[in-house]
Amino acid sequence: MPFLFPAHPTIGILGFGAFGRLTALHLADHFPILVHDVNPDAVSACASVATPGNIRAADIINVAKCDIVILAVPVTEMRAVIAQISPHLRAGAIVLDVGSVKMEPVRAMLEGLPDHVDIIGTHPLFGPQSARDGIAELKIAICPVRGRRFCRIAAFLRHVLRLKVFVVTPDEHDREAAIVQGVTHLIAKVLVRMDPLPARMTTASFDLLVKATEMVRYDAPGVFWAIENANPYAGAVREQFFELAMGVRDQLAGGKCAVVAVTAE
Repeated sequence: MPFLFPAHPTIGILGFGAFGRLTALHLADHFPILVHDVNPDAVSACASVATPGNIRAADIINVAKCDIVILAVPVTEMRAVIAQISPHLRAGAIVLDVGSVKMEPVRAMLEGLPDHVDIIGTHPLFGPQSARDGIAELKIAICPVRGRRFCRIAAFLRHVLRLKVFVVTPDEHDREAAIVQGVTHLIAKVLVRMDPLPARMTTASFDLLVKATEMVRYDAPGVFWAIENANPYAGAVREQFFELAMGVRDQLAGGKCAVVAVTAE
């Protein structure tokens, strides 16, 4: 693709869970893809997700030798994976991650990857559930770390995949994500534990809450852990949320209510 390289770049995906498969699905029409996962059953599913023959399983060394290497592994495993692939990365390669937090993965990549590769932090602001009807007009955050080719990556995402691209710093990303994702996942965790939820006499607002909950209900446990623990701003947001919720509970327990004055205009 002209947005990336003059020839036909190969893409390697490390981690073939739900998001690794989603990534492969939307890139397989454009690039040859090699995938690797520590779970052999996950890799065996590669033939079923997209264009036959364009996605192939490979060992971690051959995946690391691709032109673009995508780290689709949990944040807790990223440093170990980086240590494994670093000796095999070719000069001029691009390495990017797709994690839900950005400061810690970016730090891990800067500390563990060789100087001869470009580094980009990315966070697709969607998942398999919200992308069921396609990814056009969905959002993705890009954090430039090392090198200038993030511009070409951003161009490909905008013009070919038709995503809405936001170029931000890792700090900016994590500050906003601490609220955007942190609070959403907290509410979803509580609602899931209240199952079964009403499905007959529901309001539009309740239906939206249920829809949001279903989008994250089946996320891997590591996703929730990363959102709430690997983001340095999530703890303060979480405590603020609980404190405000307790304040509402105390207000109700004390028999207090808000009085809204209505005036005629």
